[in-house]
Amino acid sequence: MNHLKKYETWAEILKALASPVRLFIIEELQKGERSLGEFNKLLHIDISTISRHLSTLKKAGIIESTKRGTQVYFRLKIPCVVNFLKCSEDVLKESVQEKMKILEM
Repeated sequence: MNHLKKYETWAEILKALASPVRLFIIEELQKGERSLGEFNKLLHIDISTISRHLSTLKKAGIIESTKRGTQVYFRLKIPCVVNFLKCSEDVLKESVQEKMKILEM
């Protein structure tokens, strides 16, 4: 069953993406690096919850962090993940268009 290892790894990455908060974080990091405090101001949720989401993305290899003084800054490690999100958006748009055509019949 070793031939499934690649797919198990892909599934782990997709699981890390399977959260609206984490998708928001990725979209924000596309604009540039952000600190935990900045995410707290943007999301209005508990810092420990944000930290868990950041940790999940970091463990999956999607983001990385750098400590400067007392602040930790996060950035996309693999920016191409945004391409996947844009592709997902295209799939949604196409699906909506197909459903609209059905309704017009």
